Amino acid sequence: MASAPRRAALVKMHTSSTRATIPAPTTTTRRAAAAGSDRATMATPTPMRSLHVAVIGAGAAGLAAARELRREGHSPVVFERGAGIGGTWIYEPPAETEDDGHSSMYESLRTNLPREVMGFLDFPFAAVPGSLDARRFPRHEEVLRYIHEFARRFDLSGLVRFRAEVTAVVRVLQDGRWTVRWRNKAAAAAGGGGGGGAAADDAGEAGEEEQEEAYDAVVVCNGHYTKPRIADIPGVDAWPGKQIHSHSYRLPDPFHDQVVVIIGAKNSGGDISREIAGVAREVHMANRASPAATCERLPGYHNLWLRSMVERADPDGSVVFRDGSSVRADVIMHCTGYKYSFPFLDQQQGRIISVHDNRIHPLYKHVFVPQLAPSLAFIGLPFKVIPFPMAQLQASWVAGALSGRVQLPSEEEMMEDVRALYAELEAMGWPVRYTHCLKHNQFEYDDWLADQSGHAKVEEWRKSMYDAASKKKVECPETYREEWDDHDLMDQANQDFQKYYCIL
Repeated sequence: MASAPRRAALVKMHTSSTRATIPAPTTTTRRAAAAGSDRATMATPTPMRSLHVAVIGAGAAGLAAARELRREGHSPVVFERGAGIGGTWIYEPPAETEDDGHSSMYESLRTNLPREVMGFLDFPFAAVPGSLDARRFPRHEEVLRYIHEFARRFDLSGLVRFRAEVTAVVRVLQDGRWTVRWRNKAAAAAGGGGGGGAAADDAGEAGEEEQEEAYDAVVVCNGHYTKPRIADIPGVDAWPGKQIHSHSYRLPDPFHDQVVVIIGAKNSGGDISREIAGVAREVHMANRASPAATCERLPGYHNLWLRSMVERADPDGSVVFRDGSSVRADVIMHCTGYKYSFPFLDQQQGRIISVHDNRIHPLYKHVFVPQLAPSLAFIGLPFKVIPFPMAQLQASWVAGALSGRVQLPSEEEMMEDVRALYAELEAMGWPVRYTHCLKHNQFEYDDWLADQSGHAKVEEWRKSMYDAASKKKVECPETYREEWDDHDLMDQANQDFQKYYCIL
């Protein structure tokens, strides 16, 4: 792994390469939302393109895309396979959770970033009279409330087709447009609730029929917290215990008096380990980054250990760690992240776009497929970031590129940028699966996006607050949500928010 200075050098070099050009200053500022306007005024000497755009997903990224597209003069339609907006922030209780359920939200989840940092750049995530949890690190219900308020304020729900699952996205080669096939599940749900009989069955079958429509462009916002990534553990196929992924975790009760091995010590692994320790007999949190000899009981717990990575699982029920020690475990829980998945992209796009070891190839700046740009774009893919502001900036860039206000580089220039990124990551020793990890350069990336789209940059207080919260989380994992010392940054944030409160 490269040192921090080397990573910083990469960040500076890569985010500054292949910069798009923006025709204007005749184009007026599009940040009219700061004054409460839902759509920016476009004043250019030549007409901008107004396109019919399909947006896949009505989570935070999809709603941000819908708003920016409409502001730019486009006509977006948002396809959402569920019954409501919010994406992964919609909590699914255990009784409603299936193996292919969408949400990965567990019941007790609280944000790991302060609310001031998390919100869209021009719509503060503030504690208001209608808040469900006014704390700085609120529960997931409060984030969902905020997303609903965002949709309400900018009148986005009317753009969404609920229970509309996209099954195929196909480019029509003759004219370059896209055919979007989708399954309307609303009639099936209504029919299924009627108590049975032929009429209900007929309604269900009708509701499952596929429909298709033509669009000028497609923006993919389907998230990446749905398809679990499972650790490869030698011998686990013959191991007699139970395996689950944190995607399916909701409550600690099922682990009462059990011995649980947690694979992964990041955000979800740490939180779930501490929660389960309240009911389990033993919890062993295996961390890939820990030295092989690691076996330490965490302060404040009598039954929670930090261990080195799992070496193997044996048929007698043992889980063996790298130091040779072992435990007889009842459960292995994989808190090991997720895979990118786009099942609706057909074989034609499969030859152009591939996903290998969680690298989506090729993507220019994690958004555009060079061969298909700007008519196919992805929003919200990078991880280890503040997602809402980044999605907003990506969406603004995409909307401008589709209208013609923003000029993208040539296909070859974009491909060269992709190849340069891969070479730099390889030189640093980063694994392929970290291609879309922006842990060390998210703000340089955000500022680059702002430059391309003519958007205001991420505020300096937000950057400093993120860094302070991240440091505090490492130093005080048990108490960082309740104790903080960034009051000066909070004052700056609240002062900055004053100009936006009129739109709340």
